[in-house]
Amino acid sequence: MPAPSSLRRALVTGGSGELGGAIAHALALGGYHVIVHANHSLHRAEAVVGEIVAGGGSAQATAFDVSDAEVSRAALDVLLGEGSIHAVINNAGIHDDAPMAGMSAEQWHRVIDVSLHGFFNVTQPLLLPMARARFGRIVSIGSVAARLGNRGQTNYAAAKAALHGASKSLAREMASRGITVNVVAPGVIEGRMAEAAFPPERIRELVPAQRAGTPQEVAALVAFLCSDAAGYINGQVIGVNGGMA
Repeated sequence: MPAPSSLRRALVTGGSGELGGAIAHALALGGYHVIVHANHSLHRAEAVVGEIVAGGGSAQATAFDVSDAEVSRAALDVLLGEGSIHAVINNAGIHDDAPMAGMSAEQWHRVIDVSLHGFFNVTQPLLLPMARARFGRIVSIGSVAARLGNRGQTNYAAAKAALHGASKSLAREMASRGITVNVVAPGVIEGRMAEAAFPPERIRELVPAQRAGTPQEVAALVAFLCSDAAGYINGQVIGVNGGMA
């Protein structure tokens, strides 16, 4: 459903997943109408929307492939036709891990296409509309792997490190227009992917806090960065990692 005219609108890519869903809920609690994005699984995005609406929030679902520039542009044109998009959270990303000596070109490009090219495909069409409105919040989900590296994740770490640099540059370009651009860089966060890659004993070795973070802890920071209170926080990479970096 379209947003009530009184609400700002936020697009959360990858909003149908565990972290994206938590971010969508936090933004809704912060007063945004949330556009929950999925790649193919529209029903999962619709489930998150249903939870938000049941809790008294405002949301809608959408599905498109962020790695496809033409498809992304068409989907964004439809969304912009319904009203301004005031915030975008670039959360869509994938893992396809392997040691680089055994990594295929497909594995390399697939991860880069979603995490990095997806950032461009979704964010670039929103910049001039945000500039005209003199307000915008762009938050991208990076990773502690971009700072520390991680075995088997040269593709993922490269994509996230590029995201960090692109965000710092974009912040300088757009700051005078009332637009902030920041990165939230999680460490080990509870969820299916973390459980598969990081057994409890490994987490205790890696994380000074000796526990995984929660999606809600990441989402709280994202929601704050999208608020009016964070208008002077710009061009930052902020870790949520229990002291890893």
